[in-house]
Parts: sequence; structure tokens; C-alpha cells
Amino acid sequence: MAKRKIDVGDGRAAVAAVRGGAANRAATATAVRYLLQLLEERAPGKTVEVRVPPFGAVQVVQGPEHTRGTPPNVIEMDADTWVRLATGQTSWEAEREDGRIAASGTRADVAHLVPVLW
Repeated sequence: MAKRKIDVGDGRAAVAAVRGGAANRAATATAVRYLLQLLEERAPGKTVEVRVPPFGAVQVVQGPEHTRGTPPNVIEMDADTWVRLATGQTSWEAEREDGRIAASGTRADVAHLVPVLW
């Protein structure tokens, strides 16, 4: 069964609410999932897993596919960091340097994929 896609209008409204500081938990969840959806569309694949707990995770980037257990290339961050990164308010390098992104694996770097077009 295919994942249900978040409507563009709903996703953009949620992202705008989060960026404006007026988001509740539901809007934050929608914004995170929408931006992950855009990342997944931009870089389809199953080599790197991007996690934004507790709201969502996607597997992206072409290459060796991961099918079972913990993936070898994992990126994890909180919702605020993901929204800032995905919308271009901050950079991959700045967030890694500040310790807000945990990344393990030789391919666990999506700096070239952010910001996503939203």
C-alpha cells in the first residue's frame, strides 16, 4: 500500500505556521512529514534513512538498498532543526557543528539535497 501524500496546500500552510512560530503539534507533524515527502521525491532511493522523531522517517538516495534491521546510513534530528534545514533557514554544516544532527555512515550526508523546494 502506498503512503498517503500530504496535499501541497496543507503542507505549505503547516510549514508557514511552523516558520511563523504559530504551530501546534499537528501542524508541526504535517510540516515535518511534508518536507520529508519532498526530500523523498527529490532523492528517491533506500540508501540513507532520515529520521525526525516522533513525526516521520524516509529512506532516500540511490545506491545500495537497505531492507532489514538498522540501516548503515542514518541521519536523525529534531523537528525544529529539520524544518529550518529543509526550508533553507540554516545549513547542514551549521547544524552538524552545533550537534543538532546525528549522522552515521559513509553516505549519511544530505547537504546537497537541502533546502528542499517547498
